[in-house]
Amino acid sequence: MRTTRAVLIVLSALAFFASAARAEVLIRITTPPPPLPVYVQPVIPGPDLIWVPGYWAWGEFDYFWVPGTWVRAPAPGLLWTPGYWAWNDGIYVWRAGYWGPRVGFYGGVNYGFGYTGVGYYGGYWRDRVFVYNTAVTRVGSVQITNVYTKTVINNVSVTNVSYNGGPNGLKSQPTVQEQAAALQDKHLPPTTLQTQHHEGASKNRALFASVNHGKPGIAATAKAADYSGQGVTAARGVYGAQQHANLRDMAGKKVGRADGPKFANVPKQPHRNPRAPQHHDKKTNP
Repeated sequence: MRTTRAVLIVLSALAFFASAARAEVLIRITTPPPPLPVYVQPVIPGPDLIWVPGYWAWGEFDYFWVPGTWVRAPAPGLLWTPGYWAWNDGIYVWRAGYWGPRVGFYGGVNYGFGYTGVGYYGGYWRDRVFVYNTAVTRVGSVQITNVYTKTVINNVSVTNVSYNGGPNGLKSQPTVQEQAAALQDKHLPPTTLQTQHHEGASKNRALFASVNHGKPGIAATAKAADYSGQGVTAARGVYGAQQHANLRDMAGKKVGRADGPKFANVPKQPHRNPRAPQHHDKKTNP
């Protein structure tokens, strides 16, 4: 039986995150995280909230799923850079997410709903108001009038791989803009509510990969740290070989392979164009 070795290392602030003036916690694991599950984004519960995508985190002995959720940024103008797992000399290291004035590098992981692997296409700040791209954001019947529609066309292989590097991982490297965002911008850590959301997930055994087999019953929530009731969505399925092939044919693109169960992070809305500049059109203002 393959054993998993986890080492928790607390480092002083690295230059990469020096502006955040905080210690960086790196979690090192010898087995890769599961592929990203498929799920539907809950309808946004109110204006000026930012989508934080779900991710696999490491508990004491197992990976667990932290559901995607809507949160409020620490201040207007800040965007979320998701964390990601990185392979380094046979060890998987977690690079924590952060808030900043622009989106930095997050391993090329396609978390969906505007997080295509590079940048964020779910919306942008205009002064102190967040304007949403309805092509990738579920607004529903919520009274949000600051919207636009910009279809993001995928021009790379659709993949559900949840880590960067290694034999089967993503091969993305930081762009010049992402390097500048990492080294020059001031970063803020996850908010208190985000931390509570993470901790709550770590105590829910149903979210452990060994229990849900990569298909969490709580894949996303409308409100952070609220894991029941309206606004909770489940993972939509585990894709076997035939379903994987069908999805590839429908998308017209090759879906990335990874060890373990096969999933694909393919929301209903087309919203992937990782290397294209962020254009905004068809704006509707209040």
